[in-house]
Amino acid sequence: MHVVVPAACTLPTAEQPVRLAEFDRLFTTAVRHVETVSATHARLRLSGPAGLEATVRDLAARETACCSFFAFTVTPEPVDEGEALTLDVRVPAEHADVLASLTGRPA
Repeated sequence: MHVVVPAACTLPTAEQPVRLAEFDRLFTTAVRHVETVSATHARLRLSGPAGLEATVRDLAARETACCSFFAFTVTPEPVDEGEALTLDVRVPAEHADVLASLTGRPA
């Protein structure tokens, strides 16, 4: 699936495939469910080994630094082993296509 990169993104073009690969790796290894709450809000359920929360928080912070319209909320969930969390991703209405293209990748 093609990812929509808005003009508002300040990540250099050459670095965009690297960032996308990071999201793909995260989605492949940790995302267990993607829920479209609305056109501007997606909720992802993730689980994985210890360190998952730190990885998600780091990626979210770096993504927000270049695409300030993203709002990420990380909520740890109780599990017996490893880590689990919910990642809520929100965008303004004018960037709903960006959210849809990003969260459509795990499908």
